[in-house]
Amino acid sequence: MAGMLSGKSTVITGAGRGIGRSAALRFAREGARVVVSDLDPDPAEEVAAAIRAAGGEALAVAGDVTADGFPDRLVGAAVEAFGPAIDVLVNNAGYTWDAMAHKMTDAQWEAMWRVHCTAPFRLVRAAAPYLRDAGQRDLAAGRRVHRKIVNVSSVAGTDGNPGQLNYASAKAAVVGFTKTLAKEWGRFAVNVNAVAYGWIETRLTQPKGEDTVIDTPEGAVAVGVPQQHLDAFRDRIPLGRPGTPEEAAGVLLFLASPLSDYVSGQVLKVTGGA
Repeated sequence: MAGMLSGKSTVITGAGRGIGRSAALRFAREGARVVVSDLDPDPAEEVAAAIRAAGGEALAVAGDVTADGFPDRLVGAAVEAFGPAIDVLVNNAGYTWDAMAHKMTDAQWEAMWRVHCTAPFRLVRAAAPYLRDAGQRDLAAGRRVHRKIVNVSSVAGTDGNPGQLNYASAKAAVVGFTKTLAKEWGRFAVNVNAVAYGWIETRLTQPKGEDTVIDTPEGAVAVGVPQQHLDAFRDRIPLGRPGTPEEAAGVLLFLASPLSDYVSGQVLKVTGGA
Protein backbone atom coordinates (compact mmCIF):
# COMPACT_ATOMS: atom_id res chain seq x y z
CA MET A 1 0.00 0.00 0.00
CA ALA A 2 1.47 3.35 -1.07
CA GLY A 3 1.41 6.39 1.17
CA MET A 4 3.42 8.64 3.48
CA LEU A 5 4.47 5.66 5.62
CA SER A 6 4.93 3.17 2.81
CA GLY A 7 7.02 0.22 4.03
CA LYS A 8 7.65 1.76 7.46
CA SER A 9 7.66 -0.59 10.43
CA THR A 10 5.48 0.96 13.13
CA VAL A 11 4.78 -0.06 16.73
CA ILE A 12 1.73 1.42 18.47
CA THR A 13 0.87 0.58 22.07
CA GLY A 14 -2.69 0.72 23.33
CA ALA A 15 -3.82 0.14 19.75
CA GLY A 16 -6.83 -2.08 20.36
CA ARG A 17 -9.24 0.77 21.05
CA GLY A 18 -9.67 4.53 20.89
CA ILE A 19 -6.91 6.77 19.58
CA GLY A 20 -4.47 3.86 19.20
CA ARG A 21 -6.90 1.86 17.09
CA SER A 22 -7.60 4.81 14.83
CA ALA A 23 -3.87 5.47 14.49
CA ALA A 24 -3.14 1.85 13.55
CA LEU A 25 -5.80 1.89 10.84
CA ARG A 26 -4.74 5.33 9.59
CA PHE A 27 -1.06 4.42 9.49
CA ALA A 28 -1.87 1.22 7.60
CA ARG A 29 -3.80 3.19 4.98
CA GLU A 30 -0.61 5.19 4.48
CA GLY A 31 1.35 1.99 3.84
CA ALA A 32 2.82 1.27 7.27
CA ARG A 33 3.42 -2.24 8.52
CA VAL A 34 1.79 -2.02 11.92
CA VAL A 35 2.47 -3.87 15.16
CA VAL A 36 -0.77 -3.54 17.13
CA SER A 37 -0.01 -3.84 20.84
CA ASP A 38 -2.72 -3.92 23.48
CA LEU A 39 -3.40 -5.36 26.91
CA ASP A 40 -6.44 -7.20 25.54
CA PRO A 41 -5.74 -9.80 22.83
CA ASP A 42 -9.14 -9.75 21.14
CA PRO A 43 -9.27 -6.03 20.24
CA ALA A 44 -5.62 -6.14 19.15
CA GLU A 45 -6.27 -9.03 16.80
CA GLU A 46 -9.43 -7.40 15.48
CA VAL A 47 -7.50 -4.30 14.48
CA ALA A 48 -4.69 -6.34 12.91
CA ALA A 49 -7.24 -8.45 11.02
CA ALA A 50 -8.96 -5.33 9.69
CA ILE A 51 -5.64 -4.03 8.39
CA ARG A 52 -4.84 -7.33 6.70
CA ALA A 53 -8.33 -7.53 5.20
CA ALA A 54 -7.73 -4.13 3.60
CA GLY A 55 -4.50 -5.37 2.03
CA GLY A 56 -2.06 -4.14 4.64
CA GLU A 57 0.46 -5.83 6.91
CA ALA A 58 -0.15 -6.09 10.64
CA LEU A 59 0.76 -8.15 13.67
CA ALA A 60 -1.09 -8.22 17.00
CA VAL A 61 1.05 -8.49 20.15
CA ALA A 62 -0.99 -8.62 23.33
CA GLY A 63 0.42 -7.97 26.76
CA ASP A 64 0.89 -5.60 29.66
CA VAL A 65 3.29 -2.77 28.74
CA THR A 66 4.18 -2.41 32.43
CA ALA A 67 5.24 -6.05 32.81
CA ASP A 68 8.91 -6.91 33.13
CA GLY A 69 10.20 -8.20 29.82
CA PHE A 70 7.24 -7.10 27.71
CA PRO A 71 9.06 -4.24 25.92
CA ASP A 72 11.78 -6.64 24.78
CA ARG A 73 9.15 -9.14 23.65
CA LEU A 74 7.24 -6.48 21.73
CA VAL A 75 10.33 -5.16 19.97
CA GLY A 76 11.48 -8.70 19.21
CA ALA A 77 8.11 -9.57 17.69
CA ALA A 78 8.19 -6.44 15.52
CA VAL A 79 11.66 -7.21 14.22
CA GLU A 80 10.84 -10.87 13.60
CA ALA A 81 7.70 -9.97 11.66
CA PHE A 82 8.88 -7.00 9.60
CA GLY A 83 12.67 -7.18 9.55
CA PRO A 84 15.44 -5.47 11.54
CA ALA A 85 13.94 -1.99 11.57
CA ILE A 86 11.55 0.08 13.62
CA ASP A 87 10.76 3.35 11.91
CA VAL A 88 7.99 4.70 14.13
CA LEU A 89 7.19 4.09 17.79
CA VAL A 90 3.99 5.51 19.31
CA ASN A 91 3.76 5.30 23.10
CA ASN A 92 -0.01 5.54 23.48
CA ALA A 93 -1.02 2.92 26.06
CA GLY A 94 -2.51 4.30 29.25
CA TYR A 95 -5.55 4.92 31.37
CA THR A 96 -6.81 7.08 34.23
CA TRP A 97 -7.43 6.16 37.86
CA ASP A 98 -8.84 9.24 39.51
CA ALA A 99 -9.13 10.45 43.08
CA MET A 100 -8.65 13.70 44.92
CA ALA A 101 -5.13 14.03 46.33
CA HIS A 102 -6.07 13.44 49.97
CA LYS A 103 -7.90 10.23 49.07
CA MET A 104 -5.44 8.84 46.51
CA THR A 105 -3.76 5.54 47.36
CA ASP A 106 -0.17 4.54 46.73
CA ALA A 107 -1.45 1.99 44.22
CA GLN A 108 -3.23 4.68 42.22
CA TRP A 109 -0.17 6.91 42.22
CA GLU A 110 2.30 4.21 41.25
CA ALA A 111 0.08 2.68 38.56
CA MET A 112 -0.02 5.94 36.58
CA TRP A 113 3.75 6.32 36.69
CA ARG A 114 4.30 2.72 35.59
CA VAL A 115 2.05 2.88 32.55
CA HIS A 116 2.71 6.46 31.41
CA CYS A 117 6.42 6.85 32.24
CA THR A 118 8.23 3.62 33.04
CA ALA A 119 6.66 1.59 30.23
CA PRO A 120 7.57 4.13 27.49
CA PHE A 121 11.09 4.41 28.91
CA ARG A 122 11.58 0.65 28.81
CA LEU A 123 10.16 0.44 25.31
CA VAL A 124 12.39 3.22 24.01
CA ARG A 125 15.39 1.54 25.62
CA ALA A 126 14.48 -1.82 24.05
CA ALA A 127 14.04 -0.18 20.65
CA ALA A 128 17.27 1.82 20.81
CA PRO A 129 19.20 -0.54 18.49
CA TYR A 130 16.58 0.04 15.79
CA LEU A 131 16.17 3.79 16.33
CA ARG A 132 19.27 5.46 17.77
CA ASP A 133 21.88 2.90 16.70
CA ALA A 134 20.36 2.46 13.23
CA GLY A 135 20.45 6.22 12.73
CA GLN A 136 24.07 6.33 13.80
CA ARG A 137 24.94 3.65 11.22
CA ASP A 138 23.01 5.45 8.50
CA LEU A 139 24.81 8.72 9.15
CA ALA A 140 28.18 6.96 9.11
CA ALA A 141 27.26 5.60 5.68
CA GLY A 142 26.28 9.06 4.43
CA ARG A 143 22.51 8.57 4.75
CA ARG A 144 20.02 10.51 6.83
CA VAL A 145 16.89 8.49 7.57
CA HIS A 146 14.42 10.04 9.99
CA ARG A 147 12.84 7.75 12.53
CA LYS A 148 10.04 8.90 14.80
CA ILE A 149 8.97 8.51 18.43
CA VAL A 150 5.62 9.99 19.39
CA ASN A 151 4.57 10.04 23.04
CA VAL A 152 0.99 10.64 24.10
CA SER A 153 0.63 13.19 26.88
CA SER A 154 -2.40 15.20 27.99
CA VAL A 155 -3.41 18.74 28.81
CA ALA A 156 -3.77 17.39 32.33
CA GLY A 157 0.02 17.20 32.28
CA THR A 158 0.52 20.73 30.93
CA ASP A 159 -2.33 22.54 32.70
CA GLY A 160 -3.33 20.28 35.61
CA ASN A 161 -6.74 18.75 36.31
CA PRO A 162 -8.51 18.28 39.67
CA GLY A 163 -8.85 14.67 40.70
CA GLN A 164 -5.93 13.58 38.51
CA LEU A 165 -2.80 14.38 40.50
CA ASN A 166 -1.33 10.98 39.61
CA TYR A 167 -2.25 11.10 35.91
CA ALA A 168 -1.34 14.79 35.50
CA SER A 169 2.05 14.30 37.16
CA ALA A 170 2.86 11.30 35.01
CA LYS A 171 1.75 13.05 31.82
CA ALA A 172 3.85 16.09 32.79
CA ALA A 173 6.81 13.74 33.09
CA VAL A 174 6.13 12.59 29.52
CA VAL A 175 6.88 16.15 28.41
CA GLY A 176 10.31 16.13 30.09
CA PHE A 177 10.93 12.64 28.75
CA THR A 178 10.13 13.82 25.22
CA LYS A 179 12.23 16.97 25.29
CA THR A 180 15.26 15.24 26.81
CA LEU A 181 15.19 12.28 24.43
CA ALA A 182 14.84 14.67 21.48
CA LYS A 183 18.10 16.32 22.55
CA GLU A 184 19.89 13.02 23.14
CA TRP A 185 18.84 11.29 19.92
CA GLY A 186 18.33 14.18 17.52
CA ARG A 187 21.90 13.82 16.25
CA PHE A 188 20.93 10.36 15.01
CA ALA A 189 17.93 11.70 13.03
CA VAL A 190 15.41 10.43 15.58
CA ASN A 191 12.56 12.90 15.96
CA VAL A 192 10.85 12.78 19.36
CA ASN A 193 7.59 14.64 19.94
CA ALA A 194 4.53 14.48 22.17
CA VAL A 195 0.83 15.16 21.72
CA ALA A 196 -1.10 16.67 24.63
CA TYR A 197 -4.71 15.80 23.97
CA GLY A 198 -7.69 17.57 25.42
CA TRP A 199 -11.15 15.99 25.31
CA ILE A 200 -11.12 13.16 22.81
CA GLU A 201 -14.07 10.77 22.70
CA THR A 202 -12.73 7.51 24.17
CA ARG A 203 -13.64 5.11 26.99
CA LEU A 204 -11.76 7.35 29.41
CA THR A 205 -13.93 10.38 28.67
CA GLN A 206 -17.36 8.77 28.38
CA PRO A 207 -20.08 9.92 30.79
CA LYS A 208 -19.40 8.29 34.13
CA GLY A 209 -21.81 5.55 35.18
CA GLU A 210 -22.00 2.25 36.99
CA ASP A 211 -20.81 0.34 33.92
CA THR A 212 -17.86 2.60 33.00
CA VAL A 213 -15.21 0.18 34.19
CA ILE A 214 -12.18 -1.07 32.27
CA ASP A 215 -9.71 -3.89 32.82
CA THR A 216 -6.19 -2.74 33.66
CA PRO A 217 -3.00 -4.37 34.93
CA GLU A 218 -4.22 -3.36 38.40
CA GLY A 219 -7.65 -4.96 37.92
CA ALA A 220 -10.99 -3.30 37.18
CA VAL A 221 -10.83 0.50 37.35
CA ALA A 222 -13.72 2.95 37.09
CA VAL A 223 -13.24 5.56 34.36
CA GLY A 224 -15.35 8.26 32.76
CA VAL A 225 -16.28 11.83 33.62
CA PRO A 226 -19.44 13.10 35.35
CA GLN A 227 -21.85 14.51 32.77
CA GLN A 228 -21.90 17.96 34.39
CA HIS A 229 -18.14 18.19 34.02
CA LEU A 230 -18.35 17.17 30.36
CA ASP A 231 -20.92 19.90 29.78
CA ALA A 232 -18.59 22.44 31.39
CA PHE A 233 -15.64 21.22 29.30
CA ARG A 234 -17.65 21.62 26.11
CA ASP A 235 -18.40 25.24 26.97
CA ARG A 236 -14.66 25.95 27.17
CA ILE A 237 -13.88 24.49 23.73
CA PRO A 238 -14.05 27.15 20.99
CA LEU A 239 -14.87 24.50 18.37
CA GLY A 240 -17.79 23.48 20.57
CA ARG A 241 -17.24 19.73 20.66
CA PRO A 242 -14.80 17.00 21.68
CA GLY A 243 -12.39 15.55 19.15
CA THR A 244 -12.82 12.13 17.58
CA PRO A 245 -10.25 9.34 17.73
CA GLU A 246 -9.84 9.71 13.97
CA GLU A 247 -8.96 13.38 14.36
CA ALA A 248 -6.55 12.53 17.15
CA ALA A 249 -4.90 9.91 14.93
CA GLY A 250 -4.32 12.47 12.20
CA VAL A 251 -1.97 14.38 14.49
CA LEU A 252 -0.03 11.20 15.24
CA LEU A 253 0.23 10.57 11.50
CA PHE A 254 1.70 14.03 10.95
CA LEU A 255 4.35 13.48 13.61
CA ALA A 256 5.13 10.00 12.26
CA SER A 257 5.38 11.09 8.64
CA PRO A 258 8.04 12.89 6.56
CA LEU A 259 5.94 16.05 6.95
CA SER A 260 7.46 16.46 10.43
CA ASP A 261 11.12 15.71 9.61
CA TYR A 262 12.18 19.10 11.03
CA VAL A 263 9.91 18.94 14.07
CA SER A 264 11.39 17.54 17.27
CA GLY A 265 11.20 18.14 21.00
CA GLN A 266 7.74 19.63 20.67
CA VAL A 267 4.48 19.14 22.56
CA LEU A 268 1.50 19.71 20.29
CA LYS A 269 -1.74 20.53 22.09
CA VAL A 270 -4.83 19.10 20.43
CA THR A 271 -7.78 20.67 22.24
CA GLY A 272 -10.18 22.23 19.74
CA GLY A 273 -8.80 25.58 20.84
CA ALA A 274 -9.39 25.18 24.56
